[in-house]
Amino acid sequence: MTRQDLTERIIEAKREKGLSFKTLAERVGRSEVWTTAALLGQMGMGEAEAAAAAQALGLDARAQALLCECPTKGSLNPLVPVDPLLYRFYEILQVYGTTIKALIHEKCGDGIMSAIDFEMAIERVADPKGDRIKVTMNGKFLPYRVW
Repeated sequence: MTRQDLTERIIEAKREKGLSFKTLAERVGRSEVWTTAALLGQMGMGEAEAAAAAQALGLDARAQALLCECPTKGSLNPLVPVDPLLYRFYEILQVYGTTIKALIHEKCGDGIMSAIDFEMAIERVADPKGDRIKVTMNGKFLPYRVW
């Protein structure tokens, strides 16, 4: 079984059991975003987390062990995404990427935002003109080293 095979099994089991990612995160004991990323193959779980996920989803020991393996991160095709939601994030980076970079450099200096020491939250915000989505990304600033 490949990690992609397992991801497909997880999505199928989640659907069959009527579970949400939020419920699975509560059972695993991690954030909704991190748990979702792990279940979709982008994070490796610890043994206790994998056991909780496997139990909730009805996965076998082989699948549980695969949840613990170090993943190959970055599962998207290197071409521009065609899924409309994913494309919007690509579009945001195309339009605002240089602005984000300039403001981070102005506020913190020459460096990057970590995607390793990182947290993200996704919220639905009620609005009478149509609900909105609030995405909060919080990563450690890593200055470039001078030597």
